[in-house]
Amino acid sequence: MNLEQPTRNSVQRVLSWIKAGVTGPRFMLAIKAAVAVGMAWFVAGYMPGVVDDYPYYAPLGALVSMYPTLMGSAKAGLQTLLGLLLGILLAGLIVLFAEPNLLTISAVVGVAVLFSGVRWLGHGKDYVPMAALFVLIIGGQDVESYSIGYAVQMTVGVGCGLLVNAVILPPLNFNAAILKLSRFRTMLARHLEGMADALTDEWPPEPEKWTRYNDELSTAGHDVREAVYHADESRKGNPRARLHRRNLSQDYRDLRALESVSFHVKDITDTLAGVSTGGKEPLSNELPTELLQPVSEALRGAAEMLKAWESGSELQDRWEEAQRALNALLGQVDAHRDAGAAAFSPAASVATAVRRILDTLEPCIKQDAEAT
Repeated sequence: MNLEQPTRNSVQRVLSWIKAGVTGPRFMLAIKAAVAVGMAWFVAGYMPGVVDDYPYYAPLGALVSMYPTLMGSAKAGLQTLLGLLLGILLAGLIVLFAEPNLLTISAVVGVAVLFSGVRWLGHGKDYVPMAALFVLIIGGQDVESYSIGYAVQMTVGVGCGLLVNAVILPPLNFNAAILKLSRFRTMLARHLEGMADALTDEWPPEPEKWTRYNDELSTAGHDVREAVYHADESRKGNPRARLHRRNLSQDYRDLRALESVSFHVKDITDTLAGVSTGGKEPLSNELPTELLQPVSEALRGAAEMLKAWESGSELQDRWEEAQRALNALLGQVDAHRDAGAAAFSPAASVATAVRRILDTLEPCIKQDAEAT
C-alpha cells in the first residue's frame, strides 16, 4: 500500500485551506489586531489608581473591537462596552442588597442572560452575563475597584482597537463585490448553456449533474450577497470612500436581478430534471423530440443575454436573438397543445421561466446602456 499519496493529498488539502483563509484582508486584519493588542497592553500599564491592577482587560477590549471594516469595529466595540456595563450594573445591584453566594450568583446570571436577548446589544450580548459573573466571583470583596478597572481597561482596549483601525484604514471591498457579481453572471450563463447543450447532445443528462447545478447556484448566490454587503459596510466611516466612490445601489440592483435569474434557472433545472428522470406517476412528464431544439435555443438565448450584459457589448443583437428564440419556443408550445399536459407542461414552464429571466434583465441592461 502506497502511504505517500494519501499523505500528499492531506498536505495539499491543508495548504489549500490555509491559502483560502489567509487572504489579503485577513492578513491585514491580523496585523492590525496584533498592533492594537500590543498598544492596549502598553497603555494599560500607565492607567492611574486601581485601574492599573487590571491591565489584562485592555488587550481583550482591543481584540473584541477588531473587525474588517471601520464601522464594524466601532459597532462591535460600542456594543461590547454596553453589554459589559449592563452586566456590571446588574451585579452591582445584587451586591447592594446581598452578599455574593450560590443563590445571588445564579439569580444575577439568569437575569443577565435574559437581558442579553435584547437585539440592540448585538456583539455585546455575551458580555452581559460574563461581566456580571466576573464582578461577583473575581471582584469578591472589592467589587467597586474591580468593576472600575474592568470597565476602564476594556474601554482603553476598544479605543486602541478603533484608533488602529482608523489609522491603518480598512480596505474598500468594492473589487470583491464586482468580481463576485461578474462570476455569478458567468455561472448563470454557463448553467443555461449546459442545459441547452444537454437537450441536444446528451439527453437525458445524469440527475446528479442537475442537482449539482442548483447547489452551486445557491452557494454562489449566498457568496455574492455577502460580498456586496461587506462592500457596503467597508465604505461606512471610511475616509478612503471619498476618494474611491462607487454606486453600490447599482450593485444591489444587479444582485437582486441575479438572484431572481438564479431562482428561475433553478426552476428550469428542476423542470428538466423531472423530465430527464421520467417524473413520478401519475405526474410523469415528457418532452417531445420536436421541442428539444426550441427549448435549447431559448435557454441559449438567455445565456447569451447574460454574457452580453457581462461584457457590455452587442446587447441589442443578443436581446433580439433571445426574443426570437423565446417566440419560436412559444410557437412550438402552442402547436403542441394537443399533445397532452405531460408534453405541454415542461416546455411551457421553461418558456415562462425564460420570459421572466429576460424581463428581469431588461431594466438592468437599459439602465447600463443609458449610463454609458
